[in-house]
Amino acid sequence: MSTDDQKSMHVRHVLLWGLLSIGLYGLLWGFEMEILTVSAQGRWLFIVPVGIAFLFSFVHGHCTAAFWDSLGIQAKK
Repeated sequence: MSTDDQKSMHVRHVLLWGLLSIGLYGLLWGFEMEILTVSAQGRWLFIVPVGIAFLFSFVHGHCTAAFWDSLGIQAKK
């Protein structure tokens, strides 16, 4: 695979994960009251915002990694 192909692949990954991240923020904003209502009920429903936080962390981490890869910056091995 040529470097141009790799770079365009990394840019596509940045766009994919970035759009997914934006979509998640939109859903969070749109369903804010529903999420608060569910999580305020107590019992084991506190897991809902914790799960959302893990999902955001996963998506944002992949977006950030793809961004740095698209710039050609790699961690030391």
